[in-house]
Amino acid sequence: MNLTRLFIFRPVATLLLTLAILLLGALGYRLLPVAPLPQVDFPTIMVSASLAGASPETMAATVATPLERSLGQIAGISEMTSSSSQGSSSIILQFELDRDINGAARDVQAAINAARSLLPSAMASLPTYRKANPSDAPIVMLALTSATRTPGELYDLAESKIEQAMGQVQGVGEVSLMGSALPAVRIDLQPLKLTHYGISLETVRAAVANSTTNLPKGT
Repeated sequence: MNLTRLFIFRPVATLLLTLAILLLGALGYRLLPVAPLPQVDFPTIMVSASLAGASPETMAATVATPLERSLGQIAGISEMTSSSSQGSSSIILQFELDRDINGAARDVQAAINAARSLLPSAMASLPTYRKANPSDAPIVMLALTSATRTPGELYDLAESKIEQAMGQVQGVGEVSLMGSALPAVRIDLQPLKLTHYGISLETVRAAVANSTTNLPKGT
């Protein structure tokens, strides 16, 4: 039967079908999600490493580069970017959409273990990784300036007060602090006196480490 004749000789059915299409279209229009940044779950993993006191150049050469070489051998990586700052490096691995994120995480851990012998021995701990999503990137950046405080004082204020307060805001997943060097104390040793008193360099190092241990507050 000709489709056109079917609609011509059945006007009531044609009208009802047209109304149904219009209603479904209006309902779909109202329920269709619209967002300036659509939610797309890219398989992404962020690797973080830290080395106290190291300059950005040192972090890039001795930490980021060996990690990049090891991580670059993982299958399914579509993009890899890295950045280094004072005492820390971060590497973002974005995988192809069909790559299983759990399998990718296991490969990342294996690559970190493989690069262990190439990393500086002074690193307190191995690099860590976490699953991430580009759509979860920070949307608020706060810059601090002061005409009366030094950069070190501003950093201490941001770390002890502002960072903790912002981290307690509902909906905040992570707060990162950057932009200033941490204060440091240089210890000059006198080898002759160390030998006279029978004190080794390891004893001095352990004493300094024990005196700067961070302990949890409260019980």
